[in-house]
Amino acid sequence: MFKRILVPIDGSPPSNLGLREAIKIAKDQKATLCLLHVLDQRIATQALDGMTYVTAAYVDEFLAALRKEGKAILAKAQAQAKKQAVKCQAVLIETIGHAVADVIIDQAKKCRADLIVLGTHGRRGLTRVVLGSDAEGVVRATRIPVLLMRSPATKRKTSRPRKS
Repeated sequence: MFKRILVPIDGSPPSNLGLREAIKIAKDQKATLCLLHVLDQRIATQALDGMTYVTAAYVDEFLAALRKEGKAILAKAQAQAKKQAVKCQAVLIETIGHAVADVIIDQAKKCRADLIVLGTHGRRGLTRVVLGSDAEGVVRATRIPVLLMRSPATKRKTSRPRKS
């Protein structure tokens, strides 16, 4: 059913959960994983915002560290897939000024993905509004099926009365 599965990863627990599920699906379907790490260069400018004096060399070093971390995240994910005998390819994409969700959707088209599997923090309310939601952006803007893997740490609280 699925031949190519896009898995955006960032090394977070929800992302790792999505990767593990994608590996299971790929193994079952004999599909190829398309691993994606997006380096948003706005992170560097936001992280350094408010500093009185920042040299271009410092910004370059910071971006180089982010690239190195992204490559390490991809290499670790490739090793996990290989351990399960799942074919995969990996790509690191750098962007500035584009929403991460848009980059994910563009890459899904480029790799001809049949499915996108991604982890989500499952934020709601004001937290989601302030921090944004790449997962929601992907779901809203693509026609490719999307499997969201919600982090167990963010399960909804129930409003059951407490026992005394």
